[in-house]
Order: sequence, then C-alpha cells, then structure tokens
Amino acid sequence: ADIYERAAAELEPLGCACECLGGGRISHERDARRIHVYGYSVGFGRANHSVTTEKLKAKYPDYEITWADEGY
Repeated sequence: ADIYERAAAELEPLGCACECLGGGRISHERDARRIHVYGYSVGFGRANHSVTTEKLKAKYPDYEITWADEGY
C-alpha cells in the first residue's frame, strides 16, 4: 500500500490516474541471478504474477525468473 500511495501521488499532478490490480512479494537473489514473484497483498489481493514475471524477464533476460501463487 505504501508503494501504491506514493506512485499515485506522483502520477496525480501529471493528470494520470492509477489503480492497484493486486500485490505480492518479490525475492531477488542478485548473486544467483534469480527473482521469484509470489504471495499476495492483504489489502489488494493477489496480482497476476505471470504478467509481472514477463515484464521482469524483458528487463532482466539473464535472470532465472519464476512465480507462484503460494506464500505471503
């Protein structure tokens, strides 16, 4: 919620609106070059982790990037 509120506050003066479609967590193991997307937000529910994962793969093509709905 903290990140969403900050982003919304920065976008509003630019005339943009945003909506939180869900949340989760990201585990980043820099040395192992692994990212794992998982879990959910109590307040916003679960994000579509497959979408998040695809965006991360585009940005970090040399990483192993996985996701799961399990976890908090």
